[in-house]
Amino acid sequence: MISFTLSFIALVIGYFVYGRIVERHFSPDFSRPTPAAAHSDGVDFIKLPTWKVFMIQFLNIAGTGPIFGAIMGAKFGPVAYLWIVLGCIFAGGVHDYLCGMLSLRHDGAGVPEIVGRYLGRKARGGMLVFSVFLLLMVGVVFVFSPALILGQMCGTQPAVWVFAIFAYYILATMLPIDKVIGRIYPLFAFSLIFMAVALMAVLYIKMPQLPELWNGLHNMGTAADPGFTEQIFPCLFITIACGALSGFHATQSPLMARCIDSERHGRAVFYGAMITEGLVALVWATVAMYFFYNVPESGYALIDGPGNQGFHTAAPAVVTLVCQDWLGIAGGILAVLGVVAAPITSGDTAFRSARLIIADFLHLPQRAIAKRLQVCLPLFAAAIVLLLWQIEDKDGFNIIWRYFGWANQSLAVFVLWAATVYFVEKGRSCLITLFPALFMTAVCSCYFFVSQQMLGLPLPIGYALGFCLTAAIGVRFAFWKNVCAR
Repeated sequence: MISFTLSFIALVIGYFVYGRIVERHFSPDFSRPTPAAAHSDGVDFIKLPTWKVFMIQFLNIAGTGPIFGAIMGAKFGPVAYLWIVLGCIFAGGVHDYLCGMLSLRHDGAGVPEIVGRYLGRKARGGMLVFSVFLLLMVGVVFVFSPALILGQMCGTQPAVWVFAIFAYYILATMLPIDKVIGRIYPLFAFSLIFMAVALMAVLYIKMPQLPELWNGLHNMGTAADPGFTEQIFPCLFITIACGALSGFHATQSPLMARCIDSERHGRAVFYGAMITEGLVALVWATVAMYFFYNVPESGYALIDGPGNQGFHTAAPAVVTLVCQDWLGIAGGILAVLGVVAAPITSGDTAFRSARLIIADFLHLPQRAIAKRLQVCLPLFAAAIVLLLWQIEDKDGFNIIWRYFGWANQSLAVFVLWAATVYFVEKGRSCLITLFPALFMTAVCSCYFFVSQQMLGLPLPIGYALGFCLTAAIGVRFAFWKNVCAR
């Protein structure tokens, strides 16, 4: 619990200290009209109260990410604390803040427009395809998985819930943001925060003996399961995305960039929501370590049979078991919100983001409902095809989905490089984005070469190729930067 406490304090300090440094480096203009004022359309560009913008932003970027990802990442041991803390402060918070602020500066532009502005037209086209496909994957999977859970809970066919959830997605995507999302998101966001606070209180009451950072930063999971041989680098940095750094956030921040009323609130909304998500991830990582490693005290090992079978319990089951055991009936309700409502709220904003990205690319104003339908009809048609594929062959879509983690972090790489180019063009130091950009380039490159889900090359070869590719990109950037300086 000492490592958890120190990590929690570090995240809070990181918001007030490093968050302020990043804000000053960007130099927000408090008098500059925001897109919500300059382009108000009553649909997507709407001024909302700052507290509501924060809550929507938090739920947009969170969903189940800081819960499931943290639980899976906790299998590595307390090294997960380091990535959550350092990732949030020096990478995730920087990524989210700069993406949101660059969207503010470019009339609420989406991630393809931002990346294209600073990395070129080819990058813009690639990001369009890449981000829309990523959002379609998120939306479709977050129809099917909650439908399965609701079907099991209610004793009904999952198809009934698939229809209901998809109908909700259509409404949330089409209607003005203040009609559905603006009304229900703050409630769900509060539920996620309340659940984390309640679990943290129970942790301090129990004060369990957990692995600490000074016990070692190796993969502790192999002691519980000799088959768990994932490499900390790069696998941990792909497993824990939301809660540390996630490219999916870049597709969500422009939604709130179109609703914020002043650049003054950028740090609280964008950087602050990322730190809050990190705090939630930290709580769930600690809860998971109690679940996986404190076997004699927790008793969870007996769930699946003798031995430490609890280590193999799926993340949604961990959420349900812990919440019901620790928080009673209220915990059960919160667990439902965590494993059902949270993914649904990620799915609807995924489709909404896809609509806006496509509309921006086609230069289609979205004030008129007919214009929204022009984008939404083919978008939902494609989603239905993917959804039917997943229902017919449950392994079919999983073949695509298992690449989501890599694709998600790769998107963050492009955003970080775009922000780096922005600072160079402004004549400012680019170190606050250059270091995380290089690090995540190495992570994604190495993962692509060594992961069994990707190329699966031998580790020495895969690492050599990944670091060589990262070095080549770094050298290319250095040459470009020198040219710009002349």
